[in-house]
Amino acid sequence: MNASMKTVSKEMTTPATKSSQIQLNKLSPACWRVVFDNPPLNLMGPQFVVEFAKIMSEIESDDDLRVVVFDSAVDGFFLNHSDFTVKMEELMSLPQGPTGLEAWPDILVRITRTPVVFIAKIRGRATGNGSELSLSCDMTFASLEKALLSQWEVGVGMVAGGGPMTRLPRLIGRSRALEVLLSSDDIRADLAEAYGYVNRSLPDAELDAFVDTLATRISKFDKWAIANTKRLVNASLSPDVEMAAGWDACMASVARPQTQANIKAFMDMGFHKPGDVEDRIGFYLDKLKR
Repeated sequence: MNASMKTVSKEMTTPATKSSQIQLNKLSPACWRVVFDNPPLNLMGPQFVVEFAKIMSEIESDDDLRVVVFDSAVDGFFLNHSDFTVKMEELMSLPQGPTGLEAWPDILVRITRTPVVFIAKIRGRATGNGSELSLSCDMTFASLEKALLSQWEVGVGMVAGGGPMTRLPRLIGRSRALEVLLSSDDIRADLAEAYGYVNRSLPDAELDAFVDTLATRISKFDKWAIANTKRLVNASLSPDVEMAAGWDACMASVARPQTQANIKAFMDMGFHKPGDVEDRIGFYLDKLKR
């Protein structure tokens, strides 16, 4: 946290409300920070989704809020892939959200609909769910030295579940979207910026100050103008039925015996625990014996 944010926090912050995997910091009435804190890898499991949904409800019900920044407290990981040590039935059994979609795509769609500006600040790995979250945000800024984005799923025989097949083409174009999705490789921040995957990649030492300044600036503006501008821009986003189709394809793909075998083999290589495989998922997917 840079000096300017420390000053704001001292004067205006309410105490952080800490849940088991996500922190909510109300930096001011108009600007909040949501911090993912599920060490060591910031994996997403059912409890993470439940906590996230509760925070989304709080965001939606606040009339003064204008900006939310997504951040991470876990070194090297913004938001990672799903937790495959948890039975998929636990995730699939979560109730549908207010949009009528399943729990995770529901959150992603609510982010695009809520009359608040959502900014993803990526320092570390944003793989699978982390990439999908960034695609739902209104803006994404990444550490030039430390950020990695990827949709890794095809590498183990899966289809991604959080809408990148419908959102990436609209953001970076069809061919580049297919490159990201089908290569399952890690995309560094400079290439992500060149493709339009993120707004900007900034030197790591400058990232916090840039995002803090932008978030504070926007939070001073009229909420009605912010909300209606976002609503009109987001009219270009894909319909909910496309998000639902991606989720259904993901759930079907996870159940495939070949996918299960691939995930087990990848875990045997070191996937799902701290180490080089998690640090370089794209590299090791190419080494996986299928």
